[in-house]
Amino acid sequence: MIFAAGLGTRLAPFTLSHPKALVEVGGIPMLQRTILRLKEAGITDIVINVHHFSKQIVDFLHQHNNCGVNIEISDENEGLLDTGGALVKASDKFTGYDAVLVHNADILTDANLANMVQSHKDSRSDVSLLVSNRKSSRYLYFNHDNRLVGWHNVKTGETLPENLQIDNQLKALAFGGIHIINTTVINELKQFSRVPAFSIIPFYVSKCDKLVIRGYQPSEHYIWHDIGTPEKLKEAEIEITLQKKIYSK
Repeated sequence: MIFAAGLGTRLAPFTLSHPKALVEVGGIPMLQRTILRLKEAGITDIVINVHHFSKQIVDFLHQHNNCGVNIEISDENEGLLDTGGALVKASDKFTGYDAVLVHNADILTDANLANMVQSHKDSRSDVSLLVSNRKSSRYLYFNHDNRLVGWHNVKTGETLPENLQIDNQLKALAFGGIHIINTTVINELKQFSRVPAFSIIPFYVSKCDKLVIRGYQPSEHYIWHDIGTPEKLKEAEIEITLQKKIYSK
């Protein structure tokens, strides 16, 4: 599933008249890059949620023949549902599948997604989270077995769970906007919130003592960019120009 519904307010003025998912890096829209990366990993059935300038995304997909894969749209035009709510709304589209790889449309990376899928299977995890040792305002914490135990917001001091004891025995890692969740877990996700729009990270933290939620760090070097602001978009453009490592036309 590709999350492409967000307003992308930090990427204005582009997002004043376009969906963030269609911003170009190296002349290729991020949505197209993400679809092709998933296709390269062997994933050919994709759900995309839409809200902000949704018709532009639907039209783009039609014009490009869905980039050669099977695509279903999860329509959130009545209201944004955030990451957890988006998965719940689209859950009927996952029938018959064991797991869903979720990819934010504003994440530019050449990480080997096929390797991540295989690692998820081999580890028999309920959830696998792409994480890295980079500076962030929010961290996920993992124990010696690489299992999730908590979350911390550096700016506000908030922790989940509230009694989380942060010490040097825990690894603080930043979430990379890509995760794999078993469809059996989505059944529990449906019971988590009383409101339709909610984030999935608090759900993961609330279930980390019951579910096997592990961090995944690729062994190979890879590039990663969150293109959510004009400054970060420019950094990604420079990387693409210099390395030309992302799947191209």
